[in-house]
Amino acid sequence: MSATLERRVVALGGLRIGEGPAVVLGGERGDAAWVRAGETGAGPGDRPLLVEPGGGEIPARAAGVIVGATWADDQARVRAAARLGLPLVLQRGTGATMDEWLGVADACVAEGNDQLILCENDALDLGLLRAVRERSGRPVLAEVSGRARLAGAAVAAGADGLLLAPEAADADVLAAREAATLIGALVRPERPGTLAECRQAVDRVDAALATLLERRAELAVRIQALKPVGGFAGRDPERERRLVEAMATRAPSLGEAGLAPIMNAVIEAGLRLAEERRR
Repeated sequence: MSATLERRVVALGGLRIGEGPAVVLGGERGDAAWVRAGETGAGPGDRPLLVEPGGGEIPARAAGVIVGATWADDQARVRAAARLGLPLVLQRGTGATMDEWLGVADACVAEGNDQLILCENDALDLGLLRAVRERSGRPVLAEVSGRARLAGAAVAAGADGLLLAPEAADADVLAAREAATLIGALVRPERPGTLAECRQAVDRVDAALATLLERRAELAVRIQALKPVGGFAGRDPERERRLVEAMATRAPSLGEAGLAPIMNAVIEAGLRLAEERRR
């Protein structure tokens, strides 16, 4: 299958995995809860529930099942999970190749379940994650339990979502959310269908924009400290014109005319911050 294969989408409760924003699953503040059957009960009731089968019953309100990396090569258990008829999150088995991973998916399809989300395990081979997403056309998650610092790299590599263990620390969940929001706003095109979804998408873009503006302002302060003539008197209109011209190639809908007043305001905000820091 080619990289241009039509993307598949899997519904997990109210979430659509594979299109739109990157999601964060697991932990106390994720978009969906991950529980282990027989260990933590039915889990919180206000989010879609992902259940990893264990020694207990699958809760009636489960929205999906996790086929964990440690038992992904147990064909009998995998096929039994597929027959539940719920969406499946198929983690790559420990040391499994891409062909072996996709073979597990084929076994689930043979059982009549094509609601499959692939999940790279915590080995986090991002090249493999990207390759399996392109080859299969299926949504792909990355488990970042204990490795939240790599969450942004996973989203940049094409992950449709991030998975964290039930016991994940709040700091890791928040780091994953930041990665999904900021990196996702840059790399994941969205086509929201409702006003609420549009506003949520705008909020994600604005969060990324604010982060970049803060970074730019700090760089402006540094530049002013290094320039022989700083402040408003040291502005270089020709450099600013070239800056806007270059940016217009990335934002053709705005063009130079639309970008010029925006960048003038951004530049002046940086200069004012530099002046305040000198006082």
